[in-house]
Amino acid sequence: MFKPADLFDLSQSEHVRIFDDCENAWDALKKLKDYVAANLRRELHNRCEGKVFIGSDVFIGEGTVVEDGAMIKGPAIIGKNCEIRHSAYIRDHVIIGDNCVVGNSSEIKYSILFNGCQVPHFNYVGDSIFGYKAHLGAGVKISNVKLVPGSVFIDMDGEPFDTGLRKFGALLGDFAEIGCNSVLNPGSIIGRNSIIYPNTNWRSILPANMIVKNKAAQEIVERHPRDER
Repeated sequence: MFKPADLFDLSQSEHVRIFDDCENAWDALKKLKDYVAANLRRELHNRCEGKVFIGSDVFIGEGTVVEDGAMIKGPAIIGKNCEIRHSAYIRDHVIIGDNCVVGNSSEIKYSILFNGCQVPHFNYVGDSIFGYKAHLGAGVKISNVKLVPGSVFIDMDGEPFDTGLRKFGALLGDFAEIGCNSVLNPGSIIGRNSIIYPNTNWRSILPANMIVKNKAAQEIVERHPRDER
């Protein structure tokens, strides 16, 4: 499930060429900086609402709205009909497809978002690739660096495999849904149409069409009113 076509509908990005010659989908992250440099046109076709900062190395497509307080540092390529909402922070080497949402206080760096992605509320996304219509609930964080030195490993056929990436957040397949306040640890790979319940601390690989249920124990007790004095 690690090949680009295993996770992503490659017709849902204008930048599918970045996956050429990629044996595994995360290999596109190794090419992202050079790809953006080679394909960036410095043009702004968006509408701004309020005061925003847009760097010099940025392309934004028609119909996209950038709201007050947003900062697009760049280099970045942003597609058509997107919503870049209040206080969003888009950093370096980011590709965002058409009809995407980057929401309030969400931060994105060194990542690729296919068409229709939503990163809408208080999210952090670093060194990641999100497939068509992937969605993050409020407060989801994509951790992209291990606490210990060295590159990120994943489990491949039961054996640890070195991705060659010191920074590697997550791959989210098409239509993946991540519940509110969850954390995806470095090297997480979520298959197409899979769901992770809220408040989950996830690590490793989730195949397509699966659900991760968070069955945290809860205690229910009778409430005894206090005397009013």
